[in-house]
Amino acid sequence: MRPILPGLRRAKTAEERYAARYIIAMTVTLGAVLELVDTSIVNVAIPHMMGSLGATLDEVAWVSTGYVVANVIVLPISSWLANYVGRRNYIAMSIMLFTFASLMCGNATSLGSLVFWRIVQGLGGGGLISTAQATLYETFPAKEQGTGMAIFGLGIMVGPMLGPTLGGYITDASSWPWIFYINLPLGALALLLALMYVPDSEYGERAEQVDGLGLLLLALSIGCLQTLLERGEKLDWWSSREIIALSLTSATAAVLFVFQELRHPHPVVELRILKDAQFAVSLLFGFLVGAGLYSTIFLFPVYAQTIVGFTAWETGLVILPGAIASGVTMGIMGRMTAKTTLDLRIFVVIGALIFGYSMWQHSLFTAQSGADDFLWPMIFRGIGLGMVFIPLNNLALGNLPPQQIAPGSGLYSLTRQLGGSVGIAVGATLLVHFQHSNRAELLRHVGQASDATVIRLAQLKALVMAHGTSEYLAPTKALWLLDGIIRKEAAMLAFERLFLGLGLTLLAALPLLLLMQRGHFFRQTDGLDH
Repeated sequence: MRPILPGLRRAKTAEERYAARYIIAMTVTLGAVLELVDTSIVNVAIPHMMGSLGATLDEVAWVSTGYVVANVIVLPISSWLANYVGRRNYIAMSIMLFTFASLMCGNATSLGSLVFWRIVQGLGGGGLISTAQATLYETFPAKEQGTGMAIFGLGIMVGPMLGPTLGGYITDASSWPWIFYINLPLGALALLLALMYVPDSEYGERAEQVDGLGLLLLALSIGCLQTLLERGEKLDWWSSREIIALSLTSATAAVLFVFQELRHPHPVVELRILKDAQFAVSLLFGFLVGAGLYSTIFLFPVYAQTIVGFTAWETGLVILPGAIASGVTMGIMGRMTAKTTLDLRIFVVIGALIFGYSMWQHSLFTAQSGADDFLWPMIFRGIGLGMVFIPLNNLALGNLPPQQIAPGSGLYSLTRQLGGSVGIAVGATLLVHFQHSNRAELLRHVGQASDATVIRLAQLKALVMAHGTSEYLAPTKALWLLDGIIRKEAAMLAFERLFLGLGLTLLAALPLLLLMQRGHFFRQTDGLDH
């Protein structure tokens, strides 16, 4: 390997090197937010797409699946790509590709073209998250790196939450193509700022050979894994031949990929950094944090809209205080962790406990809960995740040498993303399973011969007759309403179990912290660190 990428524009002094650090932070965070918003923004527009494109639900689901699969394939190789073409060029090219694909998605007139351009969009946006994180570690002095991570972390937290809300508002106010067109001015701004301010890496090493086989095996393994996670619940998991085939293909390609990367002189993913025990343990913890973050982002809107009856916009307004609390907490944590002599693991423990308390409060929600009931649980959830995010980032990357920060960031972002995908898949599957089991249990306690059931059916019969139903049809309609009540109660009990389980899962991961050392920041040797 050549020691440093040719043509790097180095600042003469530390002051010059860090002069534009806040503009750079906003630039790379804007790119990450655009990428994350587009992960979920299409979900609420799917019914409109089905009607416009003449597609079934299963077919149009590939609009989301294709994007996410392309996303996770790029994540672990973003460091290699940034080194190969230069970080500034890579970020600019990614934003350009993402923005152009957004334009083409909005102009798509068939399902095939929309899915194709969503895949291209995912390839463009996939590397923006990990590249952003690695950029911030170099463009902020060590004493301010917590602040840089707080700005970035706010985007990570807010992006997934904004998607459904923004998508619902745009779709209702205009039409579904505008959920893509909204990216054009923001993407153009991010591109301009990236070209003007984002520097190349001081530590980048460009591979002289392209590990083509490694790239192919990685794409095959990660692509199949993400696809089965996206489609598993819909296809009833292991009863589907497609899911079994995807599982075997992913596992086989993963094993071959590991062998390929360990023997290749210029691997596309540097797996040797997993020798750092703290980094390896942090990946597992980050996986669980991703599951907690994305599962709650997935489950709460489903609960709010199907059980409570909120619109997408109302749900977004309920979620907003938690996102603000998360951003404020990360800002405070960024400053505290840079100055404190306390063990960073303490903050992770406190954050996990607060998150667990929030999930316990979530488990007390009912079908009659309202916005006032959601306020403090959402705020506590944001505070808990915000307290975990910054210290865990530094625990994960703090021991790595500067030249391994970028590949480490890519792997860390990948595991967090996969944790979110697994969390959503498991949450969706358990939601259906718990609903069925709860309904069966409730039906055992409901019989037409019981006094309570007779009274309730009489009330429902009177209700439907008061609204114009004939006496002949009233008993049938009353039974139908009673079944709806039972289904709703079964779903509510399922949500309660899942919320509590999410809190307990993160708390159960706390013993992993015993395998880590005291956290510290990635230190750079310059005049601003002292």
